Amino acid sequence: MTTNRTVQVYPDLPLSLTEAGSGRPVLVLHGGGGPATVAGLAARLAGSARTLAPVHPGWDGTPRPDWLTGVDDLAVAYLHLLQDAELNDVLVIGSSLGGRLAAEMAIRDTAGVISGLVLINAVGADIEGEPVTDFFALDPRAQAEHSWHDPDRFYVDPATLPAAELARRQANMATMRLLTDGGRMSDPKLLPRLGRVRQPVLLIWGESDRIVTPAYGAAYAKAFPQGRFEPVPGAGHLPHLERPEVTAELIEAELRSTGTPPAPAG
Repeated sequence: MTTNRTVQVYPDLPLSLTEAGSGRPVLVLHGGGGPATVAGLAARLAGSARTLAPVHPGWDGTPRPDWLTGVDDLAVAYLHLLQDAELNDVLVIGSSLGGRLAAEMAIRDTAGVISGLVLINAVGADIEGEPVTDFFALDPRAQAEHSWHDPDRFYVDPATLPAAELARRQANMATMRLLTDGGRMSDPKLLPRLGRVRQPVLLIWGESDRIVTPAYGAAYAKAFPQGRFEPVPGAGHLPHLERPEVTAELIEAELRSTGTPPAPAG
């Protein structure tokens, strides 16, 4: 059963949340493209886990309090969401900006509710010699060329979009720019702190990504004590959309092989 509900994390921060399935809790965090980009993945994982897929405040018209102006603010809010729900053994999955959020959450997880991470073509780390492409500086066609293995399949000319859909996309991008301090997709403070993350971390990477390259992803993985890098051929920045079966199978294997075994009965 799938439920859509609003969770009041703080008095002025309601979070829109889709929840489905049962089993080990899995928090699925979308990137700049919005919740629709991870909806299919979350639905697939609900067959073997309890999935929680929130909409980041400010995306798709959801409210964002004035004080929530950074990725760190949102990471703490999601940790409080998990703690308030009394969840533990949580696998946090994040795509792109959501991957950065997942890493920021793990660094701050002093309560120990997170037992593993899956980062899908995540941004956030400042890797020498592998700068994150300035997505905001690209025109729509260049964005597609940098993001997809098969850009012709996924490119949408903005001129063909209904006005409401174009406004939604523009508002989402404006929120992402705000939360990343004007569009800075990497933080030099993040990489040195990743050594504090003791949980297993799987980094799934579309090999054709030109926003954050496979070399960037491999270096990101090495920063974690238990980081593992899994390239996905025939995919770009969103492998869960271009190669959904391959991506889901990697995550399902991670679900089975990690986490805290249930306590014996009696």
